[in-house]
Amino acid sequence: MEQMSLFTNTIYEPLAARLRPKNLDEYIGQEHLVGEGKPLRNLIESDHITSMILWGPPGVGKTTLARIIAKRTKAEFVNFSAVTSGIKEIRQVMEQAEENRQYGKRTIVFVDEIHRFNKAQQDAFLPYVEKGSIILIGATTENPSFEINNALLSRCRVFVLKALDEHDVEKVLNRAIESPDGFGNRKLKIEDGILEKIALFSNGDARSALSTLEIAVENGRLSSDGTITIDKDTFELITSKRSFLYDKKDEQHYNLISALHKSMRNSDPDAAVYWLARMLESGEDPMYIARRVTRFAAEDVGLADPNALTLAVSMQTAVKLIGMPECNVHLTEAVIYMALAPKSNACETAYYKARDDVHEKPDEPVPLQIRNAETSLMKDLGYNKGYMYAHDYPDKLTPMQCLPDSLEGTHYYNPTTEGREAGFSDRLDYIRDWKEKHRKE
Repeated sequence: MEQMSLFTNTIYEPLAARLRPKNLDEYIGQEHLVGEGKPLRNLIESDHITSMILWGPPGVGKTTLARIIAKRTKAEFVNFSAVTSGIKEIRQVMEQAEENRQYGKRTIVFVDEIHRFNKAQQDAFLPYVEKGSIILIGATTENPSFEINNALLSRCRVFVLKALDEHDVEKVLNRAIESPDGFGNRKLKIEDGILEKIALFSNGDARSALSTLEIAVENGRLSSDGTITIDKDTFELITSKRSFLYDKKDEQHYNLISALHKSMRNSDPDAAVYWLARMLESGEDPMYIARRVTRFAAEDVGLADPNALTLAVSMQTAVKLIGMPECNVHLTEAVIYMALAPKSNACETAYYKARDDVHEKPDEPVPLQIRNAETSLMKDLGYNKGYMYAHDYPDKLTPMQCLPDSLEGTHYYNPTTEGREAGFSDRLDYIRDWKEKHRKE
């Protein structure tokens, strides 16, 4: 519990802290988790919290959810920082939690930025989570599969929080303008479209949006009657953004990403770099472009050059680690590579053809010969009977059927002769001819 001091009222509290929601009704976003009847809301409202990991980008409400849980739960709630705490502090808290358990009292331990803990620090939690001494709630911006020990992760439920959309961020901003804890007692005149620009600029981060609004109010024009005016000039001053920042919801956003994609597809590196620059200089999220280029590597280059996907994923990692403006050259390298690479959409076409068959025939039985026979009953039913282990045969090929009977002979993957896919095409022709010949024998 925080102690009050003589100076408490003189300490400045940021807008985001003053407006932090106190309950689920004030919480904005994450409807898939905390909407009426949704899983996390049910756990919070019934006070049946289990160990969990809250995974999502910055400013989407992970810590806020933890604080809401702290207010509602009857358990002891311990707030723990992965930045300032070590194994010694963890063990002290765990020992107190174990003592609480013996007296029938639960302890919830919230660890912000849990991905910053090393393996030894994470392992220190494990025995106490296993025997129920604590309920662990970890918050992370990093993929838990890579950053959380498997043993600990397997004992936690992962809830994925999404970046807020512009509509949600605008609701946060309007609440700040109207609330007495925000600017409800100030006379603000905000030019049309400014809140939308702040929401766009925040990239789904409510904390960033509130900070931007706060700076805008501090830098707005003050009239003699006390009115603070925030206009386009104010916004550009505080964000250092060019006036051609565009709205991600309008047609221009989709036109530019379409132009980039189609320029790469048309093997035009000059046009591709131009459209890339247009997007970046307009304030587009570089991670959005990185995701689209990574998709392009599989959708439009595919097996004509398998290295394209490797390069795209490496670029995406670099963009995430480095950010703007330095990552512009990583995106440029990837875009030029994609434009110059040989093209094939055979992988995409193969998937969508298979998907159509799955939708039309969703429950086709797996052929018995490629089922696992885990029990004697399964063996008696013919599971795995007739299975042919390819490595036991000279060509590492068998005529064994792997598609359902109704789809036997269907071809989904039809490779092109572009780049390295020409080799895949030759290999596939050989395999199909071999199987056809040996099925007749």
